[in-house]
Amino acid sequence: MDTAPDRLTFRDAAESDVPALVTLIESAYRGDASRGGWTTEADILEGQRTDPEGVRAVIAASGSRLLVVERDGRPLACCQLEHRGTAAYFGMFAVSPGYQGEGLGKQIIAEAERTVRADWGVHEMHMTVISVRNDLIAWYERRGYRRTGRMTPFPYGDERFGIPLRDDLQFELLIKRLETVPESQ
Repeated sequence: MDTAPDRLTFRDAAESDVPALVTLIESAYRGDASRGGWTTEADILEGQRTDPEGVRAVIAASGSRLLVVERDGRPLACCQLEHRGTAAYFGMFAVSPGYQGEGLGKQIIAEAERTVRADWGVHEMHMTVISVRNDLIAWYERRGYRRTGRMTPFPYGDERFGIPLRDDLQFELLIKRLETVPESQ
């Protein structure tokens, strides 16, 4: 593990990380604290973004990893990676609002892509984004993800995903073709 000051370190989440990760994810997306960053969903959803059970499920699931991203031993971000055949799913991506806009997201998504290519040999990364999040979708498009137009309904009535403030929410699938990892010489 690289421990140089100001460097990001990546590690798999453990049970002991659950409370800090729930707090991190909630702060990035919901409530007034999320307004300190640009990834807030506070104008379209109230309530929770995740809960301890949801985070534990990701940590425990077969073929799934929850990466914790730290600087100087403090968790600043996290992301879920799930192996799905020839593709990987990227989700539960959260960067602490106070650190958004510093380029951490670019570094984290690049490391996530490198990890799934190296560890699972996958050729695509998939994710779903709430379709009305145009600024967030544009950010992913600048990183090589493309909109597919394939939508899945938002789970209205299931408060584990939040309480919608509008009636037009749905998830759009974004896909990025990943470069192959060169063999070591």
